[in-house]
Amino acid sequence: AKKTIEKSNKIKLQLERIRRWENWDQEVETALELLADPSISENELKTFSEEANGILSLWKKDFDEWELERLLSGKFASADCQMTIQAGAGGTEAQDWALMLLRMYTRYFERKNFHYKILDEETGEVAGIKSCTLKIEGPFCFGLLSGEKGTHRLVRQSPFNAQAKRQTSFAGVETFPILEMEDLTDIDIPEKDLEVTTMRSGGKGGQNVNKVESGVRMVHVPTGISVRCTQERSQSLNKSLALKMIKERLVVVMQEQRAKEVAEIRGDLVDASWGQQIRNYVLHPYKMVKDVRTGTESTNVQDVLDGDLDAFISDFLRLGTSKRESDVSLIG
Repeated sequence: AKKTIEKSNKIKLQLERIRRWENWDQEVETALELLADPSISENELKTFSEEANGILSLWKKDFDEWELERLLSGKFASADCQMTIQAGAGGTEAQDWALMLLRMYTRYFERKNFHYKILDEETGEVAGIKSCTLKIEGPFCFGLLSGEKGTHRLVRQSPFNAQAKRQTSFAGVETFPILEMEDLTDIDIPEKDLEVTTMRSGGKGGQNVNKVESGVRMVHVPTGISVRCTQERSQSLNKSLALKMIKERLVVVMQEQRAKEVAEIRGDLVDASWGQQIRNYVLHPYKMVKDVRTGTESTNVQDVLDGDLDAFISDFLRLGTSKRESDVSLIG
């Protein structure tokens, strides 16, 4: 039922876009006819020109969005997304960078009118976060965010060092589609391939929180894929959710590596360390954000950290098919 509703909504949006383009076409044509009239005044000429240019700007922006959506045609591109941000080695510096990334992405979600919820968060001892897991809902959510998977590198003057020395920090980002159970029926995981440990959930909540070990950490031993689930107050519910999360990750890994059997999968986990980065954020000695895969760069570092990621995301999606598949497959 959910898929039928999503398909219906997608068709409605396409029809609305067609009608919008038809209206703009008529408005621009009318403005051009008026501009061709030799009897109009200079003020009218200026007004009609501004109106036509305004419509054309809106049309171009809408066309760019349509072109981007055409690139998001993969099997899971329209699915909601789960994102995990993990601080790399480096203690407080890396944990503060992970928090900066969390802020950057939530600002991006707000720009796109995506709904997001923090499912799990482990704070650092001094500052920042050790890890965070979010659920994001919105049109083509996973398709847009799938290319953010990888290591993000920050270079800056350390705010935690009295000498303000230059410091390099790393944080890893992973993204996975949130799938319906019917999409996971073919994934059968033997119990012997799972390693389950329990923990106290932590954070705010009822009497169980911080007293009963309701949180669950689950590892798929053959691949090393690991998830942590603490959002429910029941250990059994957290275990069920963790298993679903493991399956969602396996579906993507199998698709990426074109594996036929789960046993053939080799974990493609994000290693938040030097040489593995997909994007560099340099705040000192100069200001530059550069994607190492596409070459896309921006000197407006603060804008990027405030969630202005459209250029980076769209350029990644426009990569040639063979290169894009080697990074993350969006093709079903």
